[in-house]
Amino acid sequence: MITPIPPVVSAGRMARQQQPSFVLPGGRELRPWRESDADVLVASALDPDIVRWNRVEQLSLEAARAKIAHWGQRWTEEQAAIWAISRRADDRAVGLIGLADFDLRGGSAEILYWLLPAGRGGGAALDATLRVSRWALDELGLHRIRITHSVSNPASCRVARRAGFALEGTMRSALLHADGWHDEHLHARVAGDPWPAGG
Repeated sequence: MITPIPPVVSAGRMARQQQPSFVLPGGRELRPWRESDADVLVASALDPDIVRWNRVEQLSLEAARAKIAHWGQRWTEEQAAIWAISRRADDRAVGLIGLADFDLRGGSAEILYWLLPAGRGGGAALDATLRVSRWALDELGLHRIRITHSVSNPASCRVARRAGFALEGTMRSALLHADGWHDEHLHARVAGDPWPAGG
């Protein structure tokens, strides 16, 4: 008799709870995106650095509002968990971090993030990556999360390494950017890996 392998994270675990918010160092917070953040999403698709490293599409305000609503649905459907990185002083969204490509049954997901110029510096990407990783592994119960980035993007490589994501290898010609196909680094951490000091 074949014994089925139980799911790593049971169906409904995410959908039964509201998406949480998290306080970060440096006067920042992770919170769900709101309809009022639509202009930030529009601006992200016009920023050269974000466009260079991410597959973003130019959006109207109406399309940005629809995308934000869709992210809320994806949480309920247990397909993704997307947060705004915001400044606590004025609640202004300055970046995005999230988990996508969920495989709850298999216990894995991929982290993605970007920051507008107003959010860069001061370790925002690192702090957000650490907090989302802790939630994914320690609270949701995933076993493995990964970060992939172009080998030509050293800033993302630094964030991944400092967040304790081991470099596992290079995926050849793995993602099409505006300037052609890029090799990508694959970083990952699994449940039980030590957290960085202070992380």
